Amino acid sequence: MSAPVEPRKSPTPTGSHTTPPQGRYLARLALLALGVVYGDIGTSPLYALREAFHGPHAIPVTHGNVLGVLSLILWSLLLIVTVKYHIVIIRADNKGEGGVLALMALVNGSRVARGLTPRRIMIVLGIFGAALLYADGALTPAISVLSAVEGLEIATPGLQHWVMGITLVILVGLFAFQSRGTARVGAVFGPVMLVWFLAIAVLGLNGILRNPSVMAAVSPMHAIRFLTEDPGRGLIVLGAVFLAVTGGEALYADLGHFGHSAIQLAWFTIPLPALMLNYFGQGALLLSQPEAAANPFYLLAPAKLLIPMIPLATAAAIIASQAVISGAFSLTRQAVQLGYIPRMDIEHTSSREIGQIYVPTVNKLLAVLTIALVLYFQTSSNLAGAYGVALSTLMALTTVMFYVMSREVWGWSILKAASVAGVFLIVDLTFLVSNALKIWHGGWVPLAIAVALYFVMSTWKRGREILSKRMMEKTVPLKLLLADLAAEPPTRVPGTAVFMYGSADGTPPALVLNLTHNKVLHEKIVFLTITTEDVPHVPPDSRVTVKRSGKGFHNVVARYGFMQDPDIGEVLAACKKNHLDIPMEGTTFFLGRETLIASDRPGMSMWRERLFSFMSRNALRATAFFKIPSNQVFEVGAYVEL
Repeated sequence: MSAPVEPRKSPTPTGSHTTPPQGRYLARLALLALGVVYGDIGTSPLYALREAFHGPHAIPVTHGNVLGVLSLILWSLLLIVTVKYHIVIIRADNKGEGGVLALMALVNGSRVARGLTPRRIMIVLGIFGAALLYADGALTPAISVLSAVEGLEIATPGLQHWVMGITLVILVGLFAFQSRGTARVGAVFGPVMLVWFLAIAVLGLNGILRNPSVMAAVSPMHAIRFLTEDPGRGLIVLGAVFLAVTGGEALYADLGHFGHSAIQLAWFTIPLPALMLNYFGQGALLLSQPEAAANPFYLLAPAKLLIPMIPLATAAAIIASQAVISGAFSLTRQAVQLGYIPRMDIEHTSSREIGQIYVPTVNKLLAVLTIALVLYFQTSSNLAGAYGVALSTLMALTTVMFYVMSREVWGWSILKAASVAGVFLIVDLTFLVSNALKIWHGGWVPLAIAVALYFVMSTWKRGREILSKRMMEKTVPLKLLLADLAAEPPTRVPGTAVFMYGSADGTPPALVLNLTHNKVLHEKIVFLTITTEDVPHVPPDSRVTVKRSGKGFHNVVARYGFMQDPDIGEVLAACKKNHLDIPMEGTTFFLGRETLIASDRPGMSMWRERLFSFMSRNALRATAFFKIPSNQVFEVGAYVEL
């Protein structure tokens, strides 16, 4: 059997307690976080308020409506982004890493450490949450870049027909650039976003000074009045209000890159006040000029600053898209290591920053999806109908997972956990219902993408479990093999043979087949199992364990975190420190290569078995994934009925 990366549970699923950064280093991290964490939410003013007062579901631009919508945006930013994510959810880290898969691994690792079975619901929520993030990875570049370029319609109406073409050119260039990595330009992302936030803050402040009465929207009573006067209308408008808080999940997913302190410092000093000022400035403009509802963001800018704002907004949209795409690459690595998608080619684009990676397959799929979305929806207003459905669902899933985590890992009482998570869940479900109204207006697209990806990921996970079970049925216990070898000793040849196998129990079928057909054994036999823990990183001193079984047989288990890449050279070096010398030169690596056959045996439906077989055939070869010299690999084939 080829060497799959099977998840292995961590006995110590605790949070990260490293010393937080301070001083200039903290400020530098906060600046970098502006370009990675806050690009998505930072470009929301381009379209969020506009969608409430313009389009097929627009409400009249009246004094009460403007104050009500602004109050909803303000208190949504405070309750969801600030309280939920920056104060509460951000603490639910897995050794410093955040995101739905890290949260799922944290809970499952905690239960296994206590001898309990992982709850299936957490796995389902984790996989579907990851699928929703992939859907967001295609939607964010589409709506961000398109809404930024649409400023040309305001500045020069004659260029309206160029908007689609320019958007597609920018998106093609964005995805083509991914293979070069962000190491060279990453340093400018933060400063550019700093300029962006300062610019939108100044524009907003200028608008507020022209009509200070808009500041009355700070009172939550305007939000309450707006919702209670006409609940049906309020529910529809909440779908537009939610666009102002998209990006909250990104700060949790990017937690491992910057840490709590830097992400919180950046939010409270730059994005939060800048967003508040800009939204209120747009509201002040609408109170004075209701016709500005067609595009209040760009019309807020003075005529002489409109042209410079378009390239700045486009740059901010590109940075927001870049951050989401990079997040999809990081999510893919986690999913591969945890066994939810097939092995893929993962390239490191920086020799200094381990987090900067490029996944060609994912990049191509996201490029196709993003361009297809732009061509299908044509305008950012149409895209806004699809945007928000996936993220509102993900936010609700995160809250449910947080409740389980607070009970299982933190040991909170039912009352405390339900009180905290319950408040967030009420808000999340309200936004989810409001966004569900968009399903017939394009919201079905991200849900369809997420459901398809869920079945792909769950099929791969279930297929690996079934395949492992089928292979274990053919596994010969090592004690029985050693007894047979003692009774009928085979010819031993010089050298070392490493048999890679997905389980540390039993004898790899590749060895039995090789012994049956070739009638020889190497002097030194190593059974190597590479596992993935439910933690982001496993320290080097805990990487490898070596067990000697006699007769020249050795069992080696190499453990990696879900944010680490296995490397055979590193494993062999660790074995030497454990007094097992396995020289790379002269060592033969034996891998199983299974031909999978769909059958009616209990396990999965026939179509899922065929899907699993297809993915298995197209998965990255183990030699490339584990960095094994191809001229030292001996593959042993076998037919396996699923």
